Amino acid sequence: MPMKHFRPRRSMLYAPAYNPRFLDKARNLAADSVIMDLEETVVPEAKQQARENIVRALQQHNYGNRELVVRVNRLGSPWVEDDIKAVATTGAQAILFPRVESAREVNQAIALLDQAGGRDKPVMMMIETPFGVLRAEEIAGASDRIACIVMGTADLTSHLHARPHPERLPLLTSISLVVLAARAHNRSVVDGIQSNLKDMHTFEYACRIGRDLGLDGKTLVHPDQLAYCNDAYTPKAAEVRHAREVIAAYEQANREGRASVVVNGRLAEQMHVVAARRVVALAQEIERRQGESETA
Repeated sequence: MPMKHFRPRRSMLYAPAYNPRFLDKARNLAADSVIMDLEETVVPEAKQQARENIVRALQQHNYGNRELVVRVNRLGSPWVEDDIKAVATTGAQAILFPRVESAREVNQAIALLDQAGGRDKPVMMMIETPFGVLRAEEIAGASDRIACIVMGTADLTSHLHARPHPERLPLLTSISLVVLAARAHNRSVVDGIQSNLKDMHTFEYACRIGRDLGLDGKTLVHPDQLAYCNDAYTPKAAEVRHAREVIAAYEQANREGRASVVVNGRLAEQMHVVAARRVVALAQEIERRQGESETA
């Protein structure tokens, strides 16, 4: 089954909106997505100025082929309705709602966005609490407007009374449950941030664990982390070659009346071909976007 809203989300960089410099700098960074943030990185006194900064940035700056997302404040907060009104009809390509815990909240968020003029604009939902994880399936299935599920693993670790672990042991169950829910409803799903900005070894390892668990990418808070996200979630040349071999061999086997084939010592069936086609499509889309960026 093809992915809905298919696009690379290897790296989704939070850009605090209280400072226009962060929003300006993001347009030249190698992030697949830029999340202009109105929530946790902005103190209450700066919320209005941050909204104005986002609107101005979206009007004045060219972000190329980067996906532009605005994270608004959580439902029920004093700021969320003003946030949505400010950005609903701008050039933001999706609105990210934090701390979502039910399908009812998904529908509430979409209703607020529609009322503000953002009808049909895609949304993203953050899962960052125990209730969010336990209800991940109903959240992911609540609307076809959902382009991506974003995990908030820093908050989730705190809610679990867990401790950061280099192999992410306290989070593996939660990550897997959210990935299952996202795939069941054909949604993109990305990992949470890492707060330790100096420990690049652990950050790189987290990227590779997330990739192997089935995530599409990772959110991050510092440009120095970008290279690790992009490398981990980009199919390697050998993977792409193998995927093409699997596709070609399987198609030849089908023409000969066979439903499976052995490629490089591995059995390949329909499920493997689906995965191989996704690898090739992802690699092609990344290459296409990089080509556009270089010629812009």
